[in-house]
Amino acid sequence: MGSGGALEIAGLVKRFGRKTAVDGLGLSVPYGTVTALLGPNGAGKTTTVETCEGYLRPDGGTVRVLGLDPVADASRLRPRIGVMLQSGGVYSGARAEEMLTHMAGLYANPLDVDTLVEALGLDGCGRTPYRRLSGGQKQRLSLAMAVVGRPELVFLDEPTAGLDPQARRATWDIVGALRSDGVTVVLTTHHMDEAEELADDVVIVDAGRIVAQGTPDALCRGGAENSLRFTGRPGLDLASLLKALPDDSAAAELVPGGYRVTGTVDPQLLATVTSWCAQNGVMPDRISVERRTLEDVFLELTGKELRS
Repeated sequence: MGSGGALEIAGLVKRFGRKTAVDGLGLSVPYGTVTALLGPNGAGKTTTVETCEGYLRPDGGTVRVLGLDPVADASRLRPRIGVMLQSGGVYSGARAEEMLTHMAGLYANPLDVDTLVEALGLDGCGRTPYRRLSGGQKQRLSLAMAVVGRPELVFLDEPTAGLDPQARRATWDIVGALRSDGVTVVLTTHHMDEAEELADDVVIVDAGRIVAQGTPDALCRGGAENSLRFTGRPGLDLASLLKALPDDSAAAELVPGGYRVTGTVDPQLLATVTSWCAQNGVMPDRISVERRTLEDVFLELTGKELRS
Protein backbone atom coordinates (compact mmCIF):
# COMPACT_ATOMS: atom_id res chain seq x y z
CA MET A 1 0.00 0.00 0.00
CA GLY A 2 1.22 3.45 -0.92
CA SER A 3 0.74 6.63 1.03
CA GLY A 4 -2.73 8.15 1.01
CA GLY A 5 -5.74 6.24 -0.20
CA ALA A 6 -6.16 3.47 -2.73
CA LEU A 7 -7.70 6.10 -5.00
CA GLU A 8 -6.73 9.77 -4.85
CA ILE A 9 -8.41 12.33 -7.12
CA ALA A 10 -7.64 16.06 -6.93
CA GLY A 11 -9.30 18.75 -9.03
CA LEU A 12 -10.30 16.34 -11.80
CA VAL A 13 -11.64 18.01 -14.94
CA LYS A 14 -12.83 16.16 -18.04
CA ARG A 15 -14.44 17.84 -21.04
CA PHE A 16 -16.08 16.53 -24.19
CA GLY A 17 -16.11 19.45 -26.59
CA ARG A 18 -17.97 22.27 -24.89
CA LYS A 19 -19.48 20.02 -22.24
CA THR A 20 -17.68 19.69 -18.92
CA ALA A 21 -18.51 16.20 -17.65
CA VAL A 22 -16.34 16.37 -14.51
CA ASP A 23 -15.71 19.76 -12.94
CA GLY A 24 -12.94 19.91 -10.33
CA LEU A 25 -13.87 16.71 -8.52
CA GLY A 26 -11.79 15.59 -5.55
CA LEU A 27 -12.02 12.26 -3.76
CA SER A 28 -9.96 10.00 -1.51
CA VAL A 29 -10.89 6.32 -1.13
CA PRO A 30 -9.25 4.45 1.78
CA TYR A 31 -7.78 0.99 1.25
CA GLY A 32 -10.04 -1.98 1.92
CA THR A 33 -13.32 -0.06 1.75
CA VAL A 34 -16.38 -0.04 -0.50
CA THR A 35 -17.25 3.36 -1.98
CA ALA A 36 -20.46 3.89 -3.94
CA LEU A 37 -20.73 6.68 -6.51
CA LEU A 38 -24.32 7.83 -6.96
CA GLY A 39 -25.72 10.42 -9.31
CA PRO A 40 -28.33 11.07 -11.99
CA ASN A 41 -27.69 10.15 -15.62
CA GLY A 42 -25.00 12.43 -17.01
CA ALA A 43 -23.71 13.44 -13.60
CA GLY A 44 -20.13 12.40 -14.41
CA LYS A 45 -19.90 9.10 -12.51
CA THR A 46 -18.86 6.87 -15.40
CA THR A 47 -16.52 9.51 -16.82
CA THR A 48 -14.79 9.73 -13.44
CA VAL A 49 -14.44 5.96 -13.19
CA GLU A 50 -13.20 5.57 -16.77
CA THR A 51 -10.57 8.25 -16.11
CA CYS A 52 -9.44 6.35 -13.02
CA GLU A 53 -9.25 3.16 -15.11
CA GLY A 54 -7.01 4.88 -17.66
CA TYR A 55 -9.48 4.81 -20.55
CA LEU A 56 -9.76 8.62 -20.57
CA ARG A 57 -7.09 11.26 -20.06
CA PRO A 58 -7.98 14.06 -17.63
CA ASP A 59 -8.07 17.62 -18.94
CA GLY A 60 -7.12 18.92 -15.54
CA GLY A 61 -6.25 17.72 -12.04
CA THR A 62 -4.57 14.50 -10.96
CA VAL A 63 -5.64 10.89 -10.50
CA ARG A 64 -3.65 8.26 -8.64
CA VAL A 65 -4.76 4.65 -8.36
CA LEU A 66 -2.76 2.54 -5.89
CA GLY A 67 -0.25 5.39 -6.02
CA LEU A 68 0.13 5.19 -9.82
CA ASP A 69 -0.93 7.35 -12.75
CA PRO A 70 -3.55 5.25 -14.60
CA VAL A 71 -2.30 6.49 -18.00
CA ALA A 72 1.46 6.86 -17.60
CA ASP A 73 1.78 3.76 -15.37
CA ALA A 74 -0.87 1.64 -17.11
CA SER A 75 1.34 -1.42 -17.62
CA ARG A 76 2.19 -1.53 -13.90
CA LEU A 77 -1.34 -0.80 -12.74
CA ARG A 78 -3.44 -3.14 -14.90
CA PRO A 79 -2.34 -6.39 -13.19
CA ARG A 80 -3.42 -4.93 -9.83
CA ILE A 81 -6.94 -3.74 -10.65
CA GLY A 82 -10.18 -5.27 -11.89
CA VAL A 83 -12.64 -3.48 -14.14
CA MET A 84 -16.30 -4.20 -14.84
CA LEU A 85 -17.59 -1.95 -17.61
CA GLN A 86 -21.23 -1.05 -18.22
CA SER A 87 -21.02 -2.94 -21.51
CA GLY A 88 -18.47 -4.53 -23.80
CA GLY A 89 -15.05 -5.87 -22.98
CA VAL A 90 -15.86 -9.40 -24.21
CA TYR A 91 -15.46 -10.91 -27.68
CA SER A 92 -18.95 -11.55 -29.02
CA GLY A 93 -18.11 -15.03 -30.27
CA ALA A 94 -16.16 -16.17 -27.19
CA ARG A 95 -17.75 -18.74 -24.91
CA ALA A 96 -18.33 -17.64 -21.33
CA GLU A 97 -16.06 -20.16 -19.61
CA GLU A 98 -13.44 -19.78 -22.33
CA MET A 99 -13.30 -16.02 -21.80
CA LEU A 100 -13.09 -16.36 -18.03
CA THR A 101 -10.34 -18.99 -18.26
CA HIS A 102 -8.43 -16.70 -20.62
CA MET A 103 -8.70 -13.82 -18.16
CA ALA A 104 -7.56 -16.02 -15.27
CA GLY A 105 -4.49 -17.00 -17.28
CA LEU A 106 -3.35 -13.40 -17.41
CA TYR A 107 -2.79 -13.26 -13.64
CA ALA A 108 -0.21 -14.88 -11.39
CA ASN A 109 -2.62 -16.06 -8.68
CA PRO A 110 -6.20 -16.08 -10.01
CA LEU A 111 -9.31 -17.33 -8.26
CA ASP A 112 -10.51 -20.82 -9.10
CA VAL A 113 -12.63 -20.44 -12.25
CA ASP A 114 -15.01 -23.30 -11.43
CA THR A 115 -15.74 -21.91 -7.97
CA LEU A 116 -16.39 -18.43 -9.37
CA VAL A 117 -18.63 -19.81 -12.13
CA GLU A 118 -20.68 -21.70 -9.57
CA ALA A 119 -20.94 -18.72 -7.20
CA LEU A 120 -22.35 -16.53 -9.97
CA GLY A 121 -24.65 -19.17 -11.44
CA LEU A 122 -22.79 -19.37 -14.74
CA ASP A 123 -22.22 -23.13 -14.71
CA GLY A 124 -25.12 -23.75 -17.11
CA CYS A 125 -23.89 -21.41 -19.82
CA GLY A 126 -20.14 -22.01 -19.89
CA ARG A 127 -20.13 -23.08 -23.53
CA THR A 128 -22.59 -20.43 -24.71
CA PRO A 129 -21.16 -17.65 -26.93
CA TYR A 130 -21.23 -14.24 -25.30
CA ARG A 131 -23.61 -12.78 -27.87
CA ARG A 132 -26.21 -15.43 -26.96
CA LEU A 133 -26.10 -14.84 -23.23
CA SER A 134 -28.96 -13.03 -21.55
CA GLY A 135 -28.37 -9.53 -20.21
CA GLY A 136 -28.08 -10.85 -16.67
CA GLN A 137 -25.63 -13.58 -17.69
CA LYS A 138 -23.46 -10.99 -19.46
CA GLN A 139 -23.43 -8.88 -16.29
CA ARG A 140 -22.38 -11.83 -14.14
CA LEU A 141 -19.65 -12.83 -16.59
CA SER A 142 -18.31 -9.27 -16.62
CA LEU A 143 -18.21 -9.29 -12.81
CA ALA A 144 -16.39 -12.63 -12.79
CA MET A 145 -13.81 -11.30 -15.25
CA ALA A 146 -13.26 -8.23 -13.06
CA VAL A 147 -12.50 -10.21 -9.90
CA VAL A 148 -10.89 -13.44 -11.18
CA GLY A 149 -7.38 -11.97 -11.00
CA ARG A 150 -7.61 -11.20 -7.25
CA PRO A 151 -7.31 -7.42 -7.78
CA GLU A 152 -6.22 -5.01 -5.06
CA LEU A 153 -8.83 -2.53 -6.29
CA VAL A 154 -11.88 -3.23 -8.43
CA PHE A 155 -14.12 -0.81 -10.32
CA LEU A 156 -17.70 -2.02 -10.77
CA ASP A 157 -19.92 0.06 -13.06
CA GLU A 158 -23.59 -0.77 -12.39
CA PRO A 159 -22.72 -4.35 -11.29
CA THR A 160 -26.32 -5.49 -10.69
CA ALA A 161 -28.10 -3.76 -13.58
CA GLY A 162 -30.60 -6.19 -15.09
CA LEU A 163 -30.00 -8.94 -12.53
CA ASP A 164 -32.77 -10.95 -10.88
CA PRO A 165 -32.97 -10.87 -7.05
CA GLN A 166 -30.97 -14.10 -6.61
CA ALA A 167 -28.12 -12.95 -8.86
CA ARG A 168 -28.18 -9.53 -7.23
CA ARG A 169 -27.73 -11.07 -3.78
CA ALA A 170 -24.91 -13.26 -5.10
CA THR A 171 -23.20 -10.13 -6.40
CA TRP A 172 -23.60 -8.46 -3.02
CA ASP A 173 -22.01 -11.50 -1.38
CA ILE A 174 -19.02 -11.24 -3.71
CA VAL A 175 -18.57 -7.55 -2.96
CA GLY A 176 -18.72 -8.35 0.75
CA ALA A 177 -16.13 -11.09 0.31
CA LEU A 178 -13.85 -8.68 -1.57
CA ARG A 179 -14.03 -6.20 1.31
CA SER A 180 -13.30 -8.99 3.83
CA ASP A 181 -10.20 -9.88 1.80
CA GLY A 182 -8.98 -6.27 1.96
CA VAL A 183 -9.86 -5.39 -1.62
CA THR A 184 -10.89 -1.80 -2.30
CA VAL A 185 -14.14 -1.54 -4.27
CA VAL A 186 -15.43 1.50 -6.14
CA LEU A 187 -18.88 0.97 -7.62
CA THR A 188 -21.49 3.05 -9.38
CA THR A 189 -25.14 2.18 -8.94
CA HIS A 190 -28.65 3.54 -9.32
CA HIS A 191 -29.91 1.20 -6.57
CA MET A 192 -30.04 3.16 -3.32
CA ASP A 193 -30.64 0.05 -1.22
CA GLU A 194 -27.51 -1.46 -2.77
CA ALA A 195 -25.41 1.53 -1.72
CA GLU A 196 -26.89 1.42 1.81
CA GLU A 197 -26.19 -2.32 2.08
CA LEU A 198 -22.67 -2.41 0.65
CA ALA A 199 -20.94 0.94 0.97
CA ASP A 200 -18.71 2.19 3.75
CA ASP A 201 -18.80 5.59 2.07
CA VAL A 202 -21.33 7.10 -0.35
CA VAL A 203 -20.42 9.88 -2.76
CA ILE A 204 -23.25 11.72 -4.52
CA VAL A 205 -22.20 13.42 -7.75
CA ASP A 206 -24.17 15.95 -9.80
CA ALA A 207 -23.04 18.13 -12.70
CA GLY A 208 -19.53 16.73 -12.39
CA ARG A 209 -19.10 17.74 -8.74
CA ILE A 210 -19.49 16.02 -5.38
CA VAL A 211 -22.59 17.39 -3.64
CA ALA A 212 -22.51 15.09 -0.59
CA GLN A 213 -20.28 12.43 0.92
CA GLY A 214 -20.43 10.27 4.03
CA THR A 215 -21.52 6.96 5.42
CA PRO A 216 -25.06 5.93 4.49
CA ASP A 217 -26.12 6.40 8.11
CA ALA A 218 -24.60 9.87 8.39
CA LEU A 219 -26.17 11.04 5.12
CA CYS A 220 -29.59 9.80 6.19
CA ARG A 221 -29.27 11.49 9.60
CA GLY A 222 -28.15 14.85 8.24
CA GLY A 223 -30.48 17.69 7.30
CA ALA A 224 -34.09 16.76 7.98
CA GLU A 225 -34.30 14.78 11.18
CA ASN A 226 -35.96 11.46 11.75
CA SER A 227 -39.54 11.41 12.94
CA LEU A 228 -41.47 9.45 15.53
CA ARG A 229 -45.04 8.50 14.69
CA PHE A 230 -47.76 7.14 16.92
CA THR A 231 -51.52 6.66 16.82
CA GLY A 232 -54.00 7.35 19.62
CA ARG A 233 -57.33 8.98 20.17
CA PRO A 234 -57.96 12.12 18.09
CA GLY A 235 -57.49 15.59 19.52
CA LEU A 236 -54.66 15.03 22.00
CA ASP A 237 -53.29 18.11 23.78
CA LEU A 238 -50.12 18.59 21.72
CA ALA A 239 -49.25 21.82 23.58
CA SER A 240 -48.85 19.73 26.70
CA LEU A 241 -46.71 17.21 24.81
CA LEU A 242 -44.46 19.95 23.44
CA LYS A 243 -43.75 21.21 26.98
CA ALA A 244 -42.30 17.79 27.80
CA LEU A 245 -40.19 17.60 24.62
CA PRO A 246 -36.79 19.22 23.88
CA ASP A 247 -36.88 22.73 22.44
CA ASP A 248 -35.97 21.61 18.90
CA SER A 249 -38.98 19.30 18.66
CA ALA A 250 -42.31 19.73 16.89
CA ALA A 251 -45.53 17.75 17.06
CA ALA A 252 -48.50 17.60 14.72
CA GLU A 253 -51.69 15.60 14.21
CA LEU A 254 -51.42 14.67 10.53
CA VAL A 255 -54.75 12.84 10.36
CA PRO A 256 -57.32 12.28 13.12
CA GLY A 257 -55.51 10.11 15.67
CA GLY A 258 -52.25 10.05 13.71
CA TYR A 259 -49.36 12.01 15.24
CA ARG A 260 -45.80 12.86 14.21
CA VAL A 261 -43.01 14.16 16.43
CA THR A 262 -39.91 15.57 14.75
CA GLY A 263 -36.60 16.74 16.13
CA THR A 264 -33.58 14.87 17.41
CA VAL A 265 -35.14 11.43 17.58
CA ASP A 266 -33.12 9.42 20.08
CA PRO A 267 -33.89 6.99 22.94
CA GLN A 268 -34.52 9.90 25.31
CA LEU A 269 -37.18 11.46 23.06
CA LEU A 270 -38.87 8.07 22.62
CA ALA A 271 -38.94 7.63 26.40
CA THR A 272 -40.36 11.14 26.84
CA VAL A 273 -43.21 10.51 24.40
CA THR A 274 -44.14 7.15 25.90
CA SER A 275 -43.97 8.63 29.42
CA TRP A 276 -46.25 11.51 28.39
CA CYS A 277 -48.70 9.02 26.87
CA ALA A 278 -48.75 7.03 30.12
CA GLN A 279 -49.30 10.16 32.26
CA ASN A 280 -52.19 11.29 30.05
CA GLY A 281 -53.92 7.94 29.76
CA VAL A 282 -53.05 7.53 26.09
CA MET A 283 -52.55 4.01 24.79
CA PRO A 284 -50.70 4.36 21.46
CA ASP A 285 -51.88 1.72 19.02
CA ARG A 286 -48.66 2.00 17.05
CA ILE A 287 -45.39 3.79 17.67
CA SER A 288 -42.52 3.81 15.18
CA VAL A 289 -39.36 5.71 14.34
CA GLU A 290 -38.91 6.60 10.70
CA ARG A 291 -35.75 7.88 9.10
CA ARG A 292 -34.88 9.36 5.76
CA THR A 293 -33.69 6.85 3.21
CA LEU A 294 -30.70 7.34 0.96
CA GLU A 295 -33.18 7.81 -1.89
CA ASP A 296 -34.74 10.72 0.02
CA VAL A 297 -31.32 12.33 0.41
CA PHE A 298 -30.45 11.69 -3.24
CA LEU A 299 -33.64 13.36 -4.51
CA GLU A 300 -33.26 16.31 -2.14
CA LEU A 301 -29.77 16.98 -3.50
CA THR A 302 -30.24 16.24 -7.21
CA GLY A 303 -33.91 17.06 -7.77
CA LYS A 304 -36.81 14.97 -9.00
CA GLU A 305 -36.80 15.92 -12.66
CA LEU A 306 -35.94 13.21 -15.20
CA ARG A 307 -32.45 13.23 -16.72
CA SER A 308 -31.62 12.05 -20.22
